[in-house]
Amino acid sequence: MRPETRTVRLPQPPVTGSTPITVPLYQTSGFVFDDAQAMAEGMSRPDGAFVYGRYSNPTVRSLEEAVAGLEGGVAAIATGSGMGAINTVLLGLLKPGDHLIAQEALYGGTAAMINELVARFGVTVTYVPETDPAALRAAATPATRLVYLETIANPVGQVADLPAMCAAARELGLTTVVDNTFATPVLCRPIEHGADIVVHSLTKYISGHTDVVGGIAVFADDALYRKAWHFAVELGASADPFAAWLTLRGLQTLALRMERHCANAQLVAERLADHPKVTKVHYAGLPGHASHELAAKLLSGSGGVLAFDLAGGRQAAEAFMRSTRLVLLAPSLGGVETLMLHPASTSHRALDEAELARTGISQGTVRLAVGIEHAEDLWEDIAQALDNA
Repeated sequence: MRPETRTVRLPQPPVTGSTPITVPLYQTSGFVFDDAQAMAEGMSRPDGAFVYGRYSNPTVRSLEEAVAGLEGGVAAIATGSGMGAINTVLLGLLKPGDHLIAQEALYGGTAAMINELVARFGVTVTYVPETDPAALRAAATPATRLVYLETIANPVGQVADLPAMCAAARELGLTTVVDNTFATPVLCRPIEHGADIVVHSLTKYISGHTDVVGGIAVFADDALYRKAWHFAVELGASADPFAAWLTLRGLQTLALRMERHCANAQLVAERLADHPKVTKVHYAGLPGHASHELAAKLLSGSGGVLAFDLAGGRQAAEAFMRSTRLVLLAPSLGGVETLMLHPASTSHRALDEAELARTGISQGTVRLAVGIEHAEDLWEDIAQALDNA
């Protein structure tokens, strides 16, 4: 071959007689075939040969299998963001005229998407408490298709009664979707409690280092997975292999990091609860929280996210956030560093005052995603910032 061809057609030595310690990064958009029929078959089913990155990729498949295994599911679909996973499920399984039952306290992006479904596609929705299976049964209609829950709600920490709610949904023949981002499969595995689909923002704890945007949907049933996979391929919210590779690297320390996140959040929550400028702390690890007993039964830890309300309202919240030195004002959560934000003006900005109240958020609410720094360093920074709130 001439130089112009050699520079294009690079050698690819096969790996024989040994196995890579870590999952290789397959940073390629497509794969070469010797047989046209094999290529066609690969594009028609999720367990076929790797063909094109939008359909699947070996690095992405490794991530899907790893998270599905952790959650106790049969298969998973990795996506380019957490909302990509949520929309793959909602748009893939709902059609105009369908009815959705969702818990009252929801992540702002999810709530905004449900509002879009209502406004643009004629889907109807009924909101119920996350611990009230009787309300779920009463809300069901012949048009109901999905029940949507969050293991630990964002940002005020309500814990869904997954066993009771999933059982009620199953009695009615409904599919239950659970966002398990805040708990991770280390603290809770919703499929074990009857969930049909579990979604995660991989951006958060599973990747864990604030350098990835990604999502995943895990399925308890193969037929449901295949139905969603065909839609996901057409939707095009596919995961990038490099992001999947970074997420796999982060996944290996998930259990260790969650232990520290939970311990640090517990200490900070307990001290905030005793501070005179704080009117309420939203953290299921505290005995006064409405979900405390349920969390103790359902979870292996109360998680790394808490919220607290300041007596001075939004003005006090903004003063607090201007005054921290170690705690960072930034979006997202689940990384090794401690981050904060003002939910009413950021993550839940699409909600009106009534919707904010239903979710348990006030203008004085600050969300803390507690990292893995030394707990006393964190508290010293929070304490001095509270002096200015």
